[in-house]
Amino acid sequence: MAIPRTIACPTCGAPVEWTPAARFRPFCSERCKLIDLGAWAAESYRVPLAEPPDSSVAGDPEPGGKGKPS
Repeated sequence: MAIPRTIACPTCGAPVEWTPAARFRPFCSERCKLIDLGAWAAESYRVPLAEPPDSSVAGDPEPGGKGKPS
């Protein structure tokens, strides 16, 4: 019989066995699952941008308010 893999709960760090018996995996409990869901709903998780958006591509005026000549 294989030994089940144990992972850390993403919310609190408690050990969780990766088995079908673990109802809330990868979380240790429903509480930790709901805390994580609330963080997603509040938009607390963000994917960082690799580069800042280029304002000249969007047609925005140049910084300083001068804009493009007509």
